[in-house]
Amino acid sequence: MGKIYAIIGTEVRWSMKPDKTKFCLWYEKTVGKIIPKYGFFSVIFCFVFNSLIYTGLQILMKKAKHFDLTMPLDEVIPFEPMWAFVYLGCFFFWAVNYVLITRQGKEEWFCFATGDYLSRIICGIFFILLPTTNIRPEVTGNSFPELLIQFVYWVDAPTNLFSSIHCLVSWLCFVGIRGRSSVPKWYQVFSALFAIAVFASTLFTKQHFIVDVIAGVAIAEICYFIGQHTKYYHGIEEIFDRVNRKVFGEKWNEE
Repeated sequence: MGKIYAIIGTEVRWSMKPDKTKFCLWYEKTVGKIIPKYGFFSVIFCFVFNSLIYTGLQILMKKAKHFDLTMPLDEVIPFEPMWAFVYLGCFFFWAVNYVLITRQGKEEWFCFATGDYLSRIICGIFFILLPTTNIRPEVTGNSFPELLIQFVYWVDAPTNLFSSIHCLVSWLCFVGIRGRSSVPKWYQVFSALFAIAVFASTLFTKQHFIVDVIAGVAIAEICYFIGQHTKYYHGIEEIFDRVNRKVFGEKWNEE
């Protein structure tokens, strides 16, 4: 506990300034058992930044000319509503894997987060320079998978396709734990297979084209490499350290 002394006349008074805030103490007993404090705000920002780029540019580029990148092979792929379960289920997969990656250590997490933020910036540039769209199939059935697809089509406009953020994030979820001894081998294999299933789901639900999938994986690998092999993460880490000191206290425990 830090001591602050004040001398008023002949009276000496001192007050105690807590090293940790009340929120910090609450966090350590609850959420902190799952997500380390150093990763809390930065992992939230991953999803906030993703939404700002994706939804924000959908609004900004709404009236721009959009291009259809459909190839002959895309037209051969059948429309399969059942794949909506994988397409929507990936959100839970993302959340689990991002939490796992925050637990690998502070430096490892911020290297990953740096690549994650960079990947969205690159996607945003493509969304501006190469606005894309597609022609979705008409869905008239009322089975549960078909209702799910109708919901997806209703909430998500057929724009911002190149590259596929669904595929990019799913692959990042795999490469972020790839080769990590702290993550069971079976779950690493599962993550790779599930990421590939997400690729397929974007094609079978007619949300994306093959070129979108390829671009998403390529951007994920490139940005992950940059995050791991440069020092850019220091700047990102310092920004969130300042936030953490304000929220958790001057001497918040980083472990």
